[in-house]
Amino acid sequence: MNLRSRNKVSADFSMSSMTDIVFLLLIFFMLTSPTITPEALDLILPKAKGKSTNVQSISVSITKDLQFYVDTERVSSSALEGVLKTRLAGEETPTIILRAEQGVPIEKAVNVMDIANRNKYKIILAVKPELEK
Repeated sequence: MNLRSRNKVSADFSMSSMTDIVFLLLIFFMLTSPTITPEALDLILPKAKGKSTNVQSISVSITKDLQFYVDTERVSSSALEGVLKTRLAGEETPTIILRAEQGVPIEKAVNVMDIANRNKYKIILAVKPELEK
């Protein structure tokens, strides 16, 4: 009497479903990557521990040469408050990302923070993430 099973399990593994998932992830990251990188100047930021945020209304950058930029537009320090008021007018929660390059005197960063405080803007100091040891 032959008691062998007629249903044999195949040991083959199909990679087609795995490649579908990989391609879907690739498309997802290709579509979302331009929204992650803000249009900003290339500055060497100070290092700090903390968490970054992607919510941004406007970016204020201060270079080592003490030049002020609103997003990528160069602005004089005296005209900075007026430019910020016009750009942030009508925003529900106006937010400024302050990007002060390493070596900038603290007084310049405090001036921008003072402008934000007077106008009730939320301000976030951008830093370069410090690698944990």
